[in-house]
Amino acid sequence: MPEFFLNRYEVVLANRYFLRELTESIVLEDSLDEIAYRASIKLVVTPDFQKIGIAPGQEMRVSGIPFGGSGMVYLLHPGVVWECRSATRGQKHIEVTVYDKAIYLAKTEDEYLLPAGQTASQRLERYASDWEIDLGQVEDTGIELAKAVYRSQPIFSMILSDLRETVSKGGDMFRPRMTPNGLELVRLGGNSTVYVLEADWNVEEIKQRRSLEGAVTQVKVMGNAPGNDRSPVLAIVTGQTEKYGTLQKVFNDYRITDAGSAKTAGEKLLYGVRETVTVTGLDINTIRAGDKVKLNAIEFFVTSVRHELGAPGRMTLELAESDYVRRYYSG
Repeated sequence: MPEFFLNRYEVVLANRYFLRELTESIVLEDSLDEIAYRASIKLVVTPDFQKIGIAPGQEMRVSGIPFGGSGMVYLLHPGVVWECRSATRGQKHIEVTVYDKAIYLAKTEDEYLLPAGQTASQRLERYASDWEIDLGQVEDTGIELAKAVYRSQPIFSMILSDLRETVSKGGDMFRPRMTPNGLELVRLGGNSTVYVLEADWNVEEIKQRRSLEGAVTQVKVMGNAPGNDRSPVLAIVTGQTEKYGTLQKVFNDYRITDAGSAKTAGEKLLYGVRETVTVTGLDINTIRAGDKVKLNAIEFFVTSVRHELGAPGRMTLELAESDYVRRYYSG
């Protein structure tokens, strides 16, 4: 195994087998689009390891010394082996995909009828209780939600719908995150340490992308109509049509019943040029999707991150400003 893994990172299988000497590489990936942290781990297969074996469903965790720290911490735990792929060319190698256990909320479907007046936090506690998932710290989202009828769909889709409604009603942005203490609900940008990214220190490359893909310059908000009648138009909200042309989105939400609410909802969906930033640099191995960082004195949210662990390792961050991320959360 690469020498730099010996003292900085650790892979443990079934809470029993320490695989650091067999580990060739570790990549950790996190995204706001997904609920579970993912690790891709390459291992060399020795005769002793072949006797142990590895299979989907087994527990696995990744630990490491955090950037600027001195002692090991859990980076992905609790984790589950999801997929194994092997190849033999002289020496046998195996590549393992590991997810934290929030993956079960993305792969498990159910149906729910939820009353009005609950918060997204209370609903998360309900889902966790029903599926016997341990909870850690769950922040209070503080916004009462409308009645929800969730037909057969992944639990994560329901959680995301609850969080998006919270934002659409003026609440803060949150995301679920699995930790050693259980499933937690964390506020986006609530990380206690905000890392500063600087071109002359820890950044190798900065790429910027500006696009009208996904832009919305006009929103038609529709109401509900009885039977097969045509839905009434409650509001048409216009933004930067003169500058970018008409890019219309039709929005229908059964919870909106008046023109004032329709106008407010439509305004939140207007969005012009989409600007994202990709940063490649030295690895800061504890940065997660949803964290806040600073680049050139501007605050950004991390929308996705890829850690190629090592010493010092390498990371790739996708960054966006608050307005863009809030639009994503507004649905």
